[in-house]
Amino acid sequence: MLAEPPLARPQPAGAGGASGRGARDPFFDHVKLLATVLVVCGHFWEPLVRAPGHRVLHAGYLLVYAFHMPVFVFVSGWFSRSPDARPDRLDRLLSGVLAPYLLWTTLLGAYTARLNGGRFALDLLTPVWVTWFLLSLFLWRLSAPLWLRLRAPVATAGAVSLLAGALPLTPQLSIGRTLQLLPFFVAGLTLDRRRVLALRGDRQLRAAAPAVFGAAALAAYWLVPRLDAAWFYRSSSAAGLHAGYPRWLLVSLGINLAGAALGAVFLALVPVRAGRSGRWAALGAASTAAFLVHPFLQEALVRTGWYGRGFLPSAAGQLTLTAGAAGLALLLCTRPVARLLRPLLAPRLRLLLRG
Repeated sequence: MLAEPPLARPQPAGAGGASGRGARDPFFDHVKLLATVLVVCGHFWEPLVRAPGHRVLHAGYLLVYAFHMPVFVFVSGWFSRSPDARPDRLDRLLSGVLAPYLLWTTLLGAYTARLNGGRFALDLLTPVWVTWFLLSLFLWRLSAPLWLRLRAPVATAGAVSLLAGALPLTPQLSIGRTLQLLPFFVAGLTLDRRRVLALRGDRQLRAAAPAVFGAAALAAYWLVPRLDAAWFYRSSSAAGLHAGYPRWLLVSLGINLAGAALGAVFLALVPVRAGRSGRWAALGAASTAAFLVHPFLQEALVRTGWYGRGFLPSAAGQLTLTAGAAGLALLLCTRPVARLLRPLLAPRLRLLLRG
């Protein structure tokens, strides 16, 4: 996620006001935690989804992918609402986003190359798996002052994202996802605070949630044999998906509108209060480790053949896999793990930065 420092302490909702600038609302840490769990579960489902005969799981995968990254990106925009040029903010951008991107792209690239028995070739312009988000976040935050100057920032970002389908997108700089998910970042960055905060616990949206997610689940089930999951990754142009631009435009627009609607309902369902101990908010604030570490374990399961064994492909195996992935995500969100990995999550750059 890396929308905030990995060890930042959530503040009680009453400290400084939930909507006040500089106050950290535990609600958004709850959002980060639940979205992180969905990311980890989705990645652990992926090897089964690619195999035939798992239509229900595949539908759940499409449903999750329709909205979980839009939510991630939206919250990242929310946490980027003070894009000034203060040295401490620029330092945080370098040490909390760019430096982890460089480190984890190298580590994950070397690890996957070793598992595959290939030779590792370092290419820092091309993200490795989850590290695309770090590079996109770096680019989004660099562009934040521009979006704050525009009269219609969300509409402009939406137009940019839809024009991306006509471009020859490449993996370098994560340009596909950077452009196509841009509207969600700009929405989090620029939408009226009161309207965003009004989504928390909204009774009407909560009442509509079963119908909305039920209809979305049925639609996802129908789409399984008709639409490749790559459409939901938001990384490819029309040419990359072997589709004409008009079709790409309509399908991508539909997926993004569905992501926005499901994301709004998801935000309404997220618990608002931190609870007495603030434990869940603290897990959300330290979710960076879960986001970056879980691919190492998933890749190990794939390469050791676990997904081809008799138990995991069964319904009971899929439930066990889901529970295990969720438990792993929560474990990796604990503060001891974040503290242990802090040199890699937010390295100190004292030798590079001015005091």
